[in-house]
Amino acid sequence: MRFALFGNTYQAKKSLHAEQLFSLLERHKAELCICREFHDFLTRDVRLPLPRLELFDDDRFQADMVISLGGDGTFLKAASRVGDKGIPILGINTGRLGFLADISPEEMEDTFDELYDHRYRIEERSVLQLRCNDPRLTREPYALNEIAVLKRDSSSMITIRASVGGMPLATYQADGLIVATPTGSTAYSLSVGGPIIAPDSKTIALTPVAPHSLNIRPIVICDDREITLDVESRSHNFLVAIDGRSESCRETTRLTIAKAAHTIKVVKRVNHRFFDTLRNKMMWGADVR
Repeated sequence: MRFALFGNTYQAKKSLHAEQLFSLLERHKAELCICREFHDFLTRDVRLPLPRLELFDDDRFQADMVISLGGDGTFLKAASRVGDKGIPILGINTGRLGFLADISPEEMEDTFDELYDHRYRIEERSVLQLRCNDPRLTREPYALNEIAVLKRDSSSMITIRASVGGMPLATYQADGLIVATPTGSTAYSLSVGGPIIAPDSKTIALTPVAPHSLNIRPIVICDDREITLDVESRSHNFLVAIDGRSESCRETTRLTIAKAAHTIKVVKRVNHRFFDTLRNKMMWGADVR
């Protein structure tokens, strides 16, 4: 098998398992190419002696499978580089709370044995696409987790007029609005009171951030609907964050959000199920007294 490797380039301790990963891949006689940024980080900051490896930049790679070594943020970065290539992504979690990257370093050896025995599952996760007249945003318009509209440069709220399928939904006076996939329902959306959604539910969640009215609540809609957002702000600009990649926009920019034509394929161990991960990560059923 041929693997493409992405990794966390901010915290050296999160990349300490890279050496073990290289050893496992060598044992399986795997082909490996590595993101140049991660390679430079391992040699410069982690001071890890590496063999000669094929390097690539951005999305200029081909592989049978992508490996993401880090947390969910690293996984999102890998997913943005995979785009519509259809290459499945395996997430090895060296962070804290991993829903996307849910393979622990202790499970790596068993996981790769299973991969080479073809004992694994592929989950297809829906992706959001943003359309607007701002080329800075349409350069990388896809989000696996969420697209968020947020206030900027002011303590005042912004006003967001939302329509779904061409029909008016609500006018949000809030610090922002998060449009999340089921995958993103356990990320930013969850932290501001949004619902947890099963990955295969074919839905989109709209979750307001600190709404002025207590009547405004999160809503879940079918993912075949197109969402249109018009934003007003006292500072005449606002932020748009696409899986954490943020840009400032003028309030005349209309945003249209819909399900993308492609999906992201996530590699899962046969015994890893969403509800098991959810129960463990959220500590449901644990006695915290």
